[in-house]
Amino acid sequence: MSEAPKFLRPVTAPGADVGHAVHFGPDRPLALDCGRSLSHFTIAYMTYGALNADKSNAVLICHALTGDQFVASDNPVTGKPGWWTIMVGPGKPIDTDRFFVICANVVGGCMGSTGPAENDPATGDPYGLSFPLVTVRDMVRAQAMLVEQLGIAKLLAVVGGSMGGMQALQWAASYPGRVRGVMPIACAARHSAQNIAFHEVGRQAIMADPDWQGGEYQLRGTTPSKGLAVARMAAHITYLSEAALQRKFGRTLQNREALSFKFAPDFQIESYLHHQGASFVDRFDANSYLYITRAMDYFDLAADHDGHLAAAFGANAPRFCIISFTSDWLFPTAESKSIAHALNAVAANVSFVEIKTDKGHDAFLLDEPEMFGTVRGFLNALAGA
Repeated sequence: MSEAPKFLRPVTAPGADVGHAVHFGPDRPLALDCGRSLSHFTIAYMTYGALNADKSNAVLICHALTGDQFVASDNPVTGKPGWWTIMVGPGKPIDTDRFFVICANVVGGCMGSTGPAENDPATGDPYGLSFPLVTVRDMVRAQAMLVEQLGIAKLLAVVGGSMGGMQALQWAASYPGRVRGVMPIACAARHSAQNIAFHEVGRQAIMADPDWQGGEYQLRGTTPSKGLAVARMAAHITYLSEAALQRKFGRTLQNREALSFKFAPDFQIESYLHHQGASFVDRFDANSYLYITRAMDYFDLAADHDGHLAAAFGANAPRFCIISFTSDWLFPTAESKSIAHALNAVAANVSFVEIKTDKGHDAFLLDEPEMFGTVRGFLNALAGA
């Protein structure tokens, strides 16, 4: 049996709690798609609300690329509110007065779950690039082990946006009998060539930073802050829409009345991106960014079924509710529709909602009343059934 839950410290901020954590030892290794396994690994997680007597009200929330387990509580590193407090909490669409909410930091992450910044038990040094490559399916395997450790045989729902939506889809494919409902938001069944390209730009920015030190920056006392900041800046552009950028920033100058004719930020959008990059490096590990973006690139739910997405789900697929946004060009609506069509092909119970908004991919994190109503209605229907 694994050890009892215990508290750990995040690699990004020594001294800050990461919430609950479960350590799995050699008796329960995590088998990875790359052919290797982790004989010692930890999953850090948070819970909200109470598990009911028959353990039928558990909702697993899967975080996106740069998210973490602090979905509805203050982040101990940044001090900022959780990344989905608009959605999760008492009386909110994912109502913690009714549901027992679980959110775990993914394997490969940097907020307490085992990843490249954690120490390798065999050497005592940070894994760095010796950490095995992980996939979205590996992340879900680890989550399934956590859910089992918590004594929950069947989840009411798995919900997630972006990379979290990929994890939700993988739950339906890998463990259809262990979840009643799945809600993938703003995601796709495989990563597109365009998205892989954006990730590669970010990875190359990190690896081109002299302070990256071939991935051994922790041992050498450096941090590839400039490269990681540029990676974040490039990625953040993809999370917004042109309309949102124009509405928020346009060509407005930043703290000046005329062009400077220098390369310091002249425009508000430049200052905004610089801020996004600078704040990101304070809470995220550069190698984790490499690993998690690669996991997203490798995601292709139909790959093991000769390219037939419907075969990934099968006849016993859980109930689905799929949400997309009109201005999301990172994961456009056509990607969500292809998932719905595949589910229709196996006669699954599936509903699909496209929400009109100019907020881009990040709309799933923002104030979208139609999304709130859809999430609330889907969970209520699952609970009522």
